[in-house]
Amino acid sequence: MTTLFVLNESPYGNERSYNGLRHAMAVAKQPDQEVQVYILGDAAGCAVKGQKTPDGYYNTERMLKGLIQKGATVVS
Repeated sequence: MTTLFVLNESPYGNERSYNGLRHAMAVAKQPDQEVQVYILGDAAGCAVKGQKTPDGYYNTERMLKGLIQKGATVVS
């Protein structure tokens, strides 16, 4: 089964993209699941390389890398 996640909110300031990525990671761990993440608009900031975030805060770049390592497709 394929699940598509569409992110269109900025990575920081609210938690919509973060929660979408968390949900995508949970689905990607399930057997026989294919995850696709489509990034558009303000969510493009989620994929910025070399993000500097304070200790203890989520880093959407790292989350996306983890998804890709699990076989997810990420498109912008």
